[in-house]
Amino acid sequence: MLNLDRFITECRAALTQPTPELVIKEILERAVSSPSEVEAALGTPRQGSIATLHHARDLTILNVVWTPGMAVYPHDHRMWALIGLYGGREDNTFYRRSPTGLQVAGGKQLETGNTALLGESVIHAVANPLRVFTGAIHIYGGDFFGTARTEWDRETLQEQPFDIERARKLFADANQRWLAECGRAAGSS
Repeated sequence: MLNLDRFITECRAALTQPTPELVIKEILERAVSSPSEVEAALGTPRQGSIATLHHARDLTILNVVWTPGMAVYPHDHRMWALIGLYGGREDNTFYRRSPTGLQVAGGKQLETGNTALLGESVIHAVANPLRVFTGAIHIYGGDFFGTARTEWDRETLQEQPFDIERARKLFADANQRWLAECGRAAGSS
């Protein structure tokens, strides 16, 4: 089973390296190479959530669970970020700023056991296209909650300050939709 205390200690120790994100990527790759051990340590995903595993000025580690069918609007981090999936799938759409607003600049599909390193200027949106929960460890090279960041409205792509409470509401709404959908499916059988 993943030893969470040791995992956090190794990530923190890597911060002293010239490129900590590359060292931490190796640590994360090792962890998600055994998805069942990560799930045993963090629990089986049963609802969408953002759970803090470690939070400091220089490093934030989250357990992010995406509800089936959930999609999150474009946003930035303004710090490097690592994503490691221990279950499900995460579809990332990348954007770049242009004189007319955001433009799609590519994408990346992550499956169970995959990791990705995002640079500090990356703008992306995330979706879970599957009918199962997606579990991921997200690691940020800074204070995820205290850094001023940006998000864009999903429909209008209007830029606005990132709001963690709006993000948490998005997760709560996705959970409610999923439960309602599951209730309808159970009622029709």
